[in-house]
Amino acid sequence: MESSWLGHVEYRRALEVQMQCLRQRAGGEIPDTLLLLTHPHVYTIGRLGDESNLLVPREQLEREGILVERISRGGDITYHGPGQLVGYPIVLLSRPDVHRFVRSIEAALIESLSAFGVPGERIEGMTGVWAKGKKIASIGIGVRRWVTYHGFALNVNTDLSFFRRIHLCGLIGKEATSIEEVTGRKIPMEAVRDAVVPACRNHLRGFS
Repeated sequence: MESSWLGHVEYRRALEVQMQCLRQRAGGEIPDTLLLLTHPHVYTIGRLGDESNLLVPREQLEREGILVERISRGGDITYHGPGQLVGYPIVLLSRPDVHRFVRSIEAALIESLSAFGVPGERIEGMTGVWAKGKKIASIGIGVRRWVTYHGFALNVNTDLSFFRRIHLCGLIGKEATSIEEVTGRKIPMEAVRDAVVPACRNHLRGFS
């Protein structure tokens, strides 16, 4: 699996890049690729997500320059913003086992978090990764032409107040956390990226 750091990218532009890579992967022009980046403030709602889980008016967010995007991944509503590492794995699935693919992303993130002393874990029946009872990473995958897109968002040094404007992933009463909150120190994004890349290579191989 190749990896590419795109930097700070607007959501719609990142989606264009994903779709271009998806077409190239489906055509055999590129190998499996992990796109890593950060986004400006944006709320995204999955294809079956309930907009009532957005707890503030869209008009208020528009005044603040914050987008709300309805997109084609699974899952409900989540937040992306500065201080959060976003990963979009563009992987050709030789077998359409999306459930196993999602579990493998969870395993990769749990392994990555362990490098910083964060006890990441799964909660039965809930997608994503949790730490001390709070959600530290959200996952939502789409598949087109048997190639995955969309992906995961790992809270590194994220301003967690933005999560209080939503029912996180449609889960009432659940809170978000970050590596910074759990460890009590600000971790460089580069360090987290350098932990995530080999973990994803390890856990996401064997799907193509």
